Amino acid sequence: MLKTPKKKMYIYADNAATTKMSPSAIAAMVVTANEVWGNPSSLYTTGQKAKEALEQARKNVAQIIGAQPREVYFTSGGSEADNQALRSAAAIGAKKGKKHIISTAFEHHAILHTLKALEKEGFEVTLLPVHAEGIVRPEELAAAIRPDTCLVSIMTANNEIGTIQPIRELGAICREKGVLFHTDAVQAVGHLPINVAEDNIDMLSASAHKFHGPKGVGFLYVKKGIPLTNLIEGGAQERGKRAGTENVPGIIAMVTALKDAEAARETTAARLTVLRDRLIAELSRIPPSALNGDPVRRLPSNVNFCFEGIEGESLLLLLDDLGISASSGSACTSGSLDPSHVLLAIGRVHDVAHGSLRLSLGDDATEEQVDYIAAQVAQVVEHLRGFSPVWRDLKEGKRQFIL
Repeated sequence: MLKTPKKKMYIYADNAATTKMSPSAIAAMVVTANEVWGNPSSLYTTGQKAKEALEQARKNVAQIIGAQPREVYFTSGGSEADNQALRSAAAIGAKKGKKHIISTAFEHHAILHTLKALEKEGFEVTLLPVHAEGIVRPEELAAAIRPDTCLVSIMTANNEIGTIQPIRELGAICREKGVLFHTDAVQAVGHLPINVAEDNIDMLSASAHKFHGPKGVGFLYVKKGIPLTNLIEGGAQERGKRAGTENVPGIIAMVTALKDAEAARETTAARLTVLRDRLIAELSRIPPSALNGDPVRRLPSNVNFCFEGIEGESLLLLLDDLGISASSGSACTSGSLDPSHVLLAIGRVHDVAHGSLRLSLGDDATEEQVDYIAAQVAQVVEHLRGFSPVWRDLKEGKRQFIL
């Protein structure tokens, strides 16, 4: 039987899936909805007031990522931005007779599913390995680029195991080879330092709800001179590249949250790194288990473990009963019974990948919360192994331990 803690805590530890809107973002959204509610495309004063707010927001985003305002396009989120970036690069490549795209085996499904669709349209896709540590090796990218390569798309930080890629070096390789470089930075913007010019990035995707902004809002950075392919037709908004009246309150809320995140980024990252490493150390005491991804080159908030002999779904449900909200992978695939493609990409076998746990700490995480999480995970893992036939077979030697 699971023991109910004397002091039950309620901890949201799934910030990689979504974050709670910050009070300042909510306030900015409400004020904008009340006072700047006009259509930015209208010529009269009410609309132009909204237009001014929209363009100031664009300037703010550009300043934070080291871009020019006209290189920033507002979208409904990261998935749309990813789709438009890939579709645009593919169209550019096709016109030049270049139909080879390079990505990685552990990208978000917004990338992987778009690549599958492009394959059906005659493109060839190479997925680079990410190895056991979950890091792309620059020399392997350089070797994979061909004369007909039109695009390289590699995420800045993985959404499940949190590993951070050498984006600046990868981008430099693409720049030298004359290949467009896109990065899905949904997990990175607001959490890691990003400068699109210094990092050799041609296109970048971001989503507000990953840094305490609202859902349904994001942006796509596109370097000047790169033509975009429209996904949504019907109007001249976003310089004719995304039809539909702009969500000005949502955009202002996103920018407010991004400015707050950027202002506190270094302090928050330093504090969370200490807590992350504390949690990793505590969970490592539960054998047999393994940390997924590089222990250092990972997001400050991310902890991802595999525990042998249990199912991740049962682990999540029992942790929820104990007040802990966590996940076993991407929220976009939480309804799937298949093991995480990310864990398979770093070499975890199916049986082990099924027993995964992703914890992504909030900006306000404390030592007390980390210790509570560690204690409850240890208790639940022991409980589940107590009636697991797989664990029994492992203990009796009928199966071989993997971890």
